[in-house]
Amino acid sequence: MADFESICGYHAHVYFMTSEQEQTAQWIRSQIAERYPDVRIGRWHERPVGPHSQPMYQLAFSVADMPSVLPWLMCNQRGLSILIHPETRDAYREHAEYAAWLGTPLPLNLGALPRTTS
Repeated sequence: MADFESICGYHAHVYFMTSEQEQTAQWIRSQIAERYPDVRIGRWHERPVGPHSQPMYQLAFSVADMPSVLPWLMCNQRGLSILIHPETRDAYREHAEYAAWLGTPLPLNLGALPRTTS
């Protein structure tokens, strides 16, 4: 069992497949950049990477920003699938056990993630 006080930040993975979804993902990306200058916006991945089964990009944000970034994403996901998970230094559990989904959950290749034994 993880100690929630060990959470050092959060990641949101914004997924897209169609050109319409890609436009929506670009809109979310630009809005986040404008509204939340402290959010780190990751590279745009045109293909599945790591455990992710669809193209996506990542948003990384602090514990302090979570109470405003999460509701914004909830109200503005516009039909996209978004995976949100804490940063706990255990990548497997972050994606497999501690994750929350906005929209439709997508399959993940959890075998691509290192497992931490504790």
